[in-house]
Amino acid sequence: MSRQVSEAKALRRVLEVTRKLSAPFDLDTMLNEVVDAARNVLDADRGTVFLYDENSDELVVRVGTELGTIRIPANKGIVGESAMSRKLINVPDCYADDRFNRAIDKETGYRSRCMLTVPLIGFEDTLVGVLQILNKNEGVFDEQDEFVATALAVQAAVVLHRAKLIQSMMATEKLDREITVARDVQMGTLPKEMPVIDGYGFAGAFSPTDQTGGDLYDLVPLSDKRLFLLMGDATGHGIGPALSATQVRAMLRVALRLEADLDDVFVNINDQLVEDLPDDRFVTAFFGLFDANSHTVQFHSAGQGPIMHYHAASKSYDWHEPSTFPLGYMAQKNLQAAVSIKLEPGDILGLISDGIYEYENEVGLQFGQKGVASVIDALPGGTAEELVPAIMQATRLHGGKAPQADDITILLVRRQR
Repeated sequence: MSRQVSEAKALRRVLEVTRKLSAPFDLDTMLNEVVDAARNVLDADRGTVFLYDENSDELVVRVGTELGTIRIPANKGIVGESAMSRKLINVPDCYADDRFNRAIDKETGYRSRCMLTVPLIGFEDTLVGVLQILNKNEGVFDEQDEFVATALAVQAAVVLHRAKLIQSMMATEKLDREITVARDVQMGTLPKEMPVIDGYGFAGAFSPTDQTGGDLYDLVPLSDKRLFLLMGDATGHGIGPALSATQVRAMLRVALRLEADLDDVFVNINDQLVEDLPDDRFVTAFFGLFDANSHTVQFHSAGQGPIMHYHAASKSYDWHEPSTFPLGYMAQKNLQAAVSIKLEPGDILGLISDGIYEYENEVGLQFGQKGVASVIDALPGGTAEELVPAIMQATRLHGGKAPQADDITILLVRRQR
């Protein structure tokens, strides 16, 4: 079996796990689900989750042991080394490795033969815990298992954040407290800083209608000169669409960890959402590969549009309409080739949600493409960092006293030279 075919199958299996883990379980149930998913996907016998306790700087076993709660220093043993180094550790022979602690085997009567230990890294590079998988049913864990385990660990960290959100929401009696927690988690998934690529500027903004919203954007570095650009809008407002948006981002990052190409990422995430979302729900989205070496962006636009391309040399605009239907609407059978654009010096790629284009003033007049273009025309040399707040301000001035009716998201990429 070729590596490409094997990775495609691994992607499908991991996305199936993503679907299962999207159910609203409590934290302890979710921990068991993570272990079961890892065991099934990696064909292993047992698994353990260690959660990191920041207050005591310890790793605490929450699932996968017969000895109840076990606490170990966060820098001790194989799990501690994995936690501190933030790297996967593959041990093909536990008893031949001096770092292996035989005490648990001795007390439980279990024989650990081989293991994979993977750090769980959450948002803002925070240590959530460690996932340890024991005894592959046939042979030892190989490079492909390491590949899949790393992707699963990314998803597990997202799942644990989500489980903690739900647990926090259930623990409080006030709706505003629930929404505040949800907002903090959602805002925590947005990029904390823009990428730095010579010759380019990036800027983004997100303003939900409610305290939470269904919009999202992300910039995922693939190399020093390449990025994956994501912008999306889940139908509706509030906590439900916010979770759908977070799910899309999580699945995207898992797929990229598995080195899936643009078409595979798009098709697999779409088809998974077809199974996951109710019939009246979908997600419009822009999936794009940006390459500063060739100054190109290749993209699929699933119901997301218009996509703005400002040509600095001619001071003109292309407004690209959606290239296919929204994510989760129906299974993809014949995906058209990705749209490709080239950014010349001064050009701007604008990913702007309908919350801007359709923002109405008191008499029902929309801000529209003309409103966006008027801001750029007034600041022809403006950087992305200058243009994003200028568009936001102009939109709100246009709206006057009319309330914001939809989530607002802007992501701009400008070639500076």
